[in-house]
Amino acid sequence: MKVGFDTNILIYAEGYGDSRRIALAKQTIAGLLGRIVLPGQVLGEFYNVLARKSGLDRFEIMRRIEVWRPIGTVVGTTPSSMLRALQLATDHRLQIWDAVVMVAAVEAGCLMLLSEDMQDGFLWNGLTIVNPFATPAHPLLSAALAART
Repeated sequence: MKVGFDTNILIYAEGYGDSRRIALAKQTIAGLLGRIVLPGQVLGEFYNVLARKSGLDRFEIMRRIEVWRPIGTVVGTTPSSMLRALQLATDHRLQIWDAVVMVAAVEAGCLMLLSEDMQDGFLWNGLTIVNPFATPAHPLLSAALAART
């Protein structure tokens, strides 16, 4: 099963946040290697968050992106996917950039998108939003981590 990642998973894995979320983000990435999808929007948001909060210079931020990029397949946004995202945001009152991430994940064949910020359990077009930090763990996430393939 392909799994989309939202920005916050990478931010925690980078070491920003509380120790529980940092550890869970790293464990989740390790358990899903080979099945991770990173919407291009996520890499842009990752850059922005680190630029605002980390104190790192832009070259170091780019180096960090190059470290994280290989953990998954990076997928882009096309004009038609942007239109789908606009419609999704309109229909469900979502933030446009969250909708862009969701559409990219759906178009990449993901059944699950891991995000702390989006509505846990929201289902759209076969994609389920799952908060990887929720307790107990969502059954989809538990199954994906148990499968390890």
